[in-house]
Amino acid sequence: MHMKTGLALATLVAATSPALAHVGHGSASGFAAGLAHPILGIDHLLAMFAVGVWAVVAGGKATLMWPGAFLSGMVLGSLLALGGVALPMVEPAILASLIVVGAALARALPVSLWSGASALTAFGMFHGHAHLLEIPTSAAAAEYAAGFLLATAGLHAAGAAVALVARGASRLSAVPRALGWVVVVAGAALGFA
Repeated sequence: MHMKTGLALATLVAATSPALAHVGHGSASGFAAGLAHPILGIDHLLAMFAVGVWAVVAGGKATLMWPGAFLSGMVLGSLLALGGVALPMVEPAILASLIVVGAALARALPVSLWSGASALTAFGMFHGHAHLLEIPTSAAAAEYAAGFLLATAGLHAAGAAVALVARGASRLSAVPRALGWVVVVAGAALGFA
């Protein structure tokens, strides 16, 4: 899959109806609810795990910069949601994050440090916005945000660990690419669910 194909898939997903991947979370507040949110939403779980894998596969400065960019975007998106600023097409953008990051992994696409950081900041903004919309009151925002940021960092670290293990064992070298395809298929499936 070429980058144009990945972008075409992302556009297709963006044009579909939202996957409603957040249905069933219920009212959320507090640190524990924030910690659970990224883990219970398959869209968030896969995207955040894939960011960690992709960062290690890209190597160099991307190893820390890309997860940091995603987390920074989440903070920005959370602040926008807290301030009552609506973002258009949040769910489609989250699904696009799965397809774009998954495709970059699956096809081992070369992406510049700053292009990757920019894309991940934007995707993180939509994920953070979606997370903060789950809380019933802004009074619980700080604790809830701390929980989902910590869970996100943990998912990035888990993805990075898998990529590091795969890099160290020749028989596992195809694991990051295979994970990329899983993420692409899951993103597309959620888009049509």
